[in-house]
Amino acid sequence: MKQRVVITGLGVVSSIGIGKELFWNNLIAGESGISQITAFDTKDYPTKYGGQIHNFQPEDFIDRRKIKFLGRASQLSIAASKLALKDAGLDTKLEENLGVCVGTTMGEAQLVEEMDSIWLTRGVDSIRFSSISLYPSSNLSMAVAIEVKAKGPNYVMPTACAAGNYCIGYAFDIIRNGQCHFILAGGADAFSKVAYTGFNRLYAMAPEKCQPFDKNRRGMMLGEGAGMLLVESLDSALERKAKIYAEILGYGLSCDAYHMTQPNEEGIAKAMEKAMKESQIDIEDIDYINAHGTGTIQNDKAEVAAIKKVFGKRYRKIPVSSIKSMLGHTMGAASAIEAISCCLALEDGVLPPTINYQTPDPDCDIDCIPNKSRRQKVSIVMNNSCAFGGNNACVILAKF
Repeated sequence: MKQRVVITGLGVVSSIGIGKELFWNNLIAGESGISQITAFDTKDYPTKYGGQIHNFQPEDFIDRRKIKFLGRASQLSIAASKLALKDAGLDTKLEENLGVCVGTTMGEAQLVEEMDSIWLTRGVDSIRFSSISLYPSSNLSMAVAIEVKAKGPNYVMPTACAAGNYCIGYAFDIIRNGQCHFILAGGADAFSKVAYTGFNRLYAMAPEKCQPFDKNRRGMMLGEGAGMLLVESLDSALERKAKIYAEILGYGLSCDAYHMTQPNEEGIAKAMEKAMKESQIDIEDIDYINAHGTGTIQNDKAEVAAIKKVFGKRYRKIPVSSIKSMLGHTMGAASAIEAISCCLALEDGVLPPTINYQTPDPDCDIDCIPNKSRRQKVSIVMNNSCAFGGNNACVILAKF
């Protein structure tokens, strides 16, 4: 008999706040985390802004002696994981009972930049082996496991900007089938020149602000951050009298099999339909959709078309918002941070807004909760994510 699965701990590191309280207060206030980038010199780039985290101090979470042996994405993963464990009321002596699953797009890409710089200025023999050993993406989950002594299943999901939802879905399966007691699931990505250059060369970046669903939207804003959720069985949560933020009803995955960067409404719709089928709900049960909503012309248009395809005439009645308007696109962390937003929306009965919305777009004629948060009780929410390569993941969460 498969177990019911719940979320009992939330940990977030973002450009609008570290920790769930500050993050949520700023999110529902419509605060923007977009600022001028200082992580590297942007003089040769057409854009200068992004969702950079300016106040993250890794020594607040990690022994100072260990920090130099960790890339920034691993540091963010550890910080969010410790916040989630603390929020869940768990100590770190769980060993075999605790697993880790971290999603990412870029891994530790900034380490490649550092090695390239050393190679160009001082020669290849000056690159330290320790730098090379920190680069593999698998370090993100291994670093968390070592730090919190998690000896259970350990995975990195590199499914780009849908990776956080993939990890939550994986945790759901592991817990439901009784293979592990607790899973830290989520995603992390740090700023890097590689990502910034890539999205600029794709002409996907907005100059100063992200405007999802707006007729005059000009693209995404790159961000960084980490979101980790403590996932466990309902029986376990009830036994230890844990606070339950949400129950995971199910998830759906699909691949567009269409184009490396262009989204396709058919694939997005399939992920939503699969998620609802597994969750044993129908379109009338969804109270809110947390959209992927990057702010690019094609992504927003395709996602709205998919919502219309799935929900039919009801699509206008469902509130849909994109918190990327405030955070920027945090890549592998995006849908994990958005899942945390969904949990807090279920708890507080407040829906976060889509800020910077000015001009309606006939192709995106949804209720996007423009500019101001909305107090509204919700029972079941949908969290959408879409990634390069056509990887789509949709998770359904319910108020317990």
